[in-house]
Amino acid sequence: MKYGFSDKVKYLKSSAVRDILKVINQGNIISFAGGLPEEDLFPVDAVDQAFHKAVTSSKKSLQYGETEGVPALREALTERMAEKGLQSSPEDILITSGSQQAIDLFSRVMFNKGDVILTENPTYLAALQVFESYETNVVAVDSDDEGMVLEDLEEKIARLKPKCIYVVPTYSNPTGKVWSLERRKKLLELAYKYHVVIFEDDPYGELQFDTEDAPPSIASLDKQNLVLYTSTFSKTVVPAMRIGWIVGPHQIIRIMAQAKQATDLHTNTISQHALVHLLHDFDIDAHIQTIRDTYYKRMLVMKDLLSKADIEGLEYIVPKGGMFFWVTLPEHFNTTELLNEAVKEGVAFVPGAPFYVSDAQQNTMRLNFTNSKPDQIEEGMKRLVQVLESTNVYA
Repeated sequence: MKYGFSDKVKYLKSSAVRDILKVINQGNIISFAGGLPEEDLFPVDAVDQAFHKAVTSSKKSLQYGETEGVPALREALTERMAEKGLQSSPEDILITSGSQQAIDLFSRVMFNKGDVILTENPTYLAALQVFESYETNVVAVDSDDEGMVLEDLEEKIARLKPKCIYVVPTYSNPTGKVWSLERRKKLLELAYKYHVVIFEDDPYGELQFDTEDAPPSIASLDKQNLVLYTSTFSKTVVPAMRIGWIVGPHQIIRIMAQAKQATDLHTNTISQHALVHLLHDFDIDAHIQTIRDTYYKRMLVMKDLLSKADIEGLEYIVPKGGMFFWVTLPEHFNTTELLNEAVKEGVAFVPGAPFYVSDAQQNTMRLNFTNSKPDQIEEGMKRLVQVLESTNVYA
C-alpha cells in the first residue's frame, strides 16, 4: 500500500552510527563505533535507591508533572551550574528527554524553511539530522584546533545572516577538540555585534581529564543573554534515565516549553524525582572523577597503539576529555569502504563522512575509547591497525 507521508519525511535520514550498531551487535565484534559510556561504571546501587525513594516518598513521582520539569530538579541544576560559573534561575531551565530533545525543540520554535545555521565541519551528526528535518540551510565554518576561524565566521555571519550558530566547543563529537578561551570570547563578541543566537551543546564538559585545564562554557561568559546551553546526565549517571536540560533566554525557553507540551507533555517524572534524590544523597562529583580517571587510562591505551601504527600520514587529535579520537588517514583511504573490511576482522568504527556538513573527508574516522576495557582496546586496535596496514582502499 502506498502511504501519504508528509513532504518532510524526505528530510529524515537514518543515523550512520545507529545503523552500524545494529550490524555489529549481531556478532563478536569489538566496537569503537558507539558513543557509549562504560556500563560497569553505572552507579547501580545509588540509582536503585534513588528510584525507591522517588516512588515511596511521594506519589507525585507517579503523577503527571510540569512541562518545564520537577522544580526541585531545576533548583539543583541551578546550583550545579552556578558552581561552574553559569548563573541562571529555575524559571529559565527546561528539563528535556536527553539533550537531543533540546536541539529538536529549539529547532522547532526557531527555524523556518531556508534559515541559515552556522556550525563547525565536522560536527555532531544527530544535530545535523534535526536541522535538516526542519529544512534549514546548514553552512560550515572553517575551523582549526582552537575552534571556528574568526575571519570566516564573521564573513559568513555578515553575508548569510544566520538564525543561529551551533557549537560543541568542549571535547566535541566527533573530533574531541576543545575551543580556546580566546575563541570562545571572540565568538561572543561576534554574536553581540550581529545579534545572533548561539546554541552551545555540552554533553561532555564534565569528562575533562585535567580539571585545571578545563575552559569555562561559552554560556558562563555570556553577558547579553544570547546563548542557550544544553547538557545531559546521560554521560555522567546513566543514559536510560534520558534526563537533559537546556537553559537560556526566558522567552525562548518559554516557547520551547509550549512546544514540548505538544510533544510529550513532560519528561519522565519518576526519573526526574529519582535524579533529585541521587543529587542529594550520592556523591556524584566523586563518581564523575572515577569516570574521568577510567576514561583517561583507556584513552592513553588507544593513543599508544595509534602512535605505533606503521602508516605514514596517519594523524589524530589527542583528546583532553570526552569520549572520542578523531583519526585522519592518508587521502587514498575511504573509511566507509574500509569499515566493511574491519568488521570482517572483528572490529568496528564510525566513518567520518556523515559528520560533515559539506566537503566530507572520506579518509577520516571516529574511535570511541570509553566503552571498551584496556584489553579489548588492545585487541581491537591490533585488528584495526592490521586492516589499515594491509588494506589499500581507494576513495
